[in-house]
Amino acid sequence: MDVPIVDLSNPNEDLVARAVVKASEEWGIFQVVNHGIPPELIRRLKEVGTKFFELPETEKEAVAKPEDSVDVEGYRTKYQKDLEGRNAWVDHLFHRIWPPSRVSYRFWPKLPMDYREVNEDYAKHLKKLSEKIMEWLSEGLGLRREALIEGLGGETVEYLMKINYYPPCPDQDLVIGAPDHTDVNGITFLVANEALGLQAFKDNHWIDVKYTTSGIIVIVGDQFHRMSNGKYMSAKHRATMDKEKTRISWPVFVESSLDHEFAPLRELITGEDNAPKFKSYVYKDFKFRKLKKLPLD
Repeated sequence: MDVPIVDLSNPNEDLVARAVVKASEEWGIFQVVNHGIPPELIRRLKEVGTKFFELPETEKEAVAKPEDSVDVEGYRTKYQKDLEGRNAWVDHLFHRIWPPSRVSYRFWPKLPMDYREVNEDYAKHLKKLSEKIMEWLSEGLGLRREALIEGLGGETVEYLMKINYYPPCPDQDLVIGAPDHTDVNGITFLVANEALGLQAFKDNHWIDVKYTTSGIIVIVGDQFHRMSNGKYMSAKHRATMDKEKTRISWPVFVESSLDHEFAPLRELITGEDNAPKFKSYVYKDFKFRKLKKLPLD
């Protein structure tokens, strides 16, 4: 089994939309190619992110997450244990890239010099791609194109960039990059360098996600799983580390603002056969409960 690949250059948009919907229902994860984001821009995004992590630690600390911050933005090194007792090891940098009113350049690296220009350009392109896919997914529910975007918060929807830096690790039994999880947000768009490591869980098997240089991995998260009343899968996935190569990934999490309340979309709740399977949550409360592994429904 391989994670589905959807070619967005197919002139038959209905066919493309159906492929996106089918992949979201059956897998919750798929790759899009020929998506309209210039390959050169993706190459530069990877280049500036890689250069940041190659800087001396003092330079990276300039954009460190403050000790007293309750937000995620900033650079930090994270260690935690997974369920099998292995250390999860990743250095990462978080910062919002959209909307402009929520962007804090305090957490954007000043080096390399073109970091800001590249990330701003990528944010504009990714927003267009994201909204197109959200429109197809809304129509796949039999709803208006704007339904999922509006349910996620409309103009207040946030795009949160994260760069994960996984150093080489010769002993895979002791260390893993990221334990298995589902994403808490609506939908995630991920690019990565050439070191493979992302795995998706399907039919009781972990499957290596193979991606092309300019392809983008799309991952359906918990918010869309719940907003679709369970129609779209929230993909379980994890990150492994390479024995010899440094692995870097650039997921962008598309999510509600923290104070936004989300629930199964009202238009889907019609009659006894379509009762809501999930209760509504203010997003910050949902994130807190999931992080603390507290009951959600």
